[in-house]
Amino acid sequence: MTDQNFEKEPDEPAEPADGRPANDRAGRPGGARAQIRPLGAASPKPLGKAGANPLFLREEELRQGIEMLFYAYRDFIAEPDAMLAERGLGRAHHRVIYFVGRYPGLHVSALLEILQITKQSLSRVLGQLVEDGYIRQTPGPKDRRQRLLELTERGRELEQALTETQRKRIARAYREAGAEAVEGFRKVMRGIMSDPKDRAKFDGGPTRR
Repeated sequence: MTDQNFEKEPDEPAEPADGRPANDRAGRPGGARAQIRPLGAASPKPLGKAGANPLFLREEELRQGIEMLFYAYRDFIAEPDAMLAERGLGRAHHRVIYFVGRYPGLHVSALLEILQITKQSLSRVLGQLVEDGYIRQTPGPKDRRQRLLELTERGRELEQALTETQRKRIARAYREAGAEAVEGFRKVMRGIMSDPKDRAKFDGGPTRR
């Protein structure tokens, strides 16, 4: 009877020269057979970081996101609101004080673009802050019609007091969440912004100013 050549099945690897099963050589305890995937079957999709799941786009998840923004903002501004109220000021004044402190010498036109309010609204708020001694206006070095804004000493003291409460709150949340979560938070906040010019301000992470 003549010898016949039989083709090995795909799940029966040839014995290596040292006589040990191939799965033993790979270091699998007890020579356990490796899990075999049928030919042509797609590889299982790897889990995303932190168990990422498209369920985060469900209606309930999105609603919770809206609510979380509300609660976070409510608490974020609570302490500054109380400090401002003691001085007869409000949130509109706070925004002006913050951005003028953040960007000394800011043009009135640039502040209008940031705040997205009317000239009349800004004029009312700015007028009170100038009158109360928190902000000073100076003409531009080239165009005397330009008005450049900067905080007075009194304005800097108020801005630092208002910002310190918020800085501590964000620092605590950042520490608890960790670096990866902070980066995800930045991506989400940028995604919520409508204007590409605003998003571009935060490309590449924080910068020293």
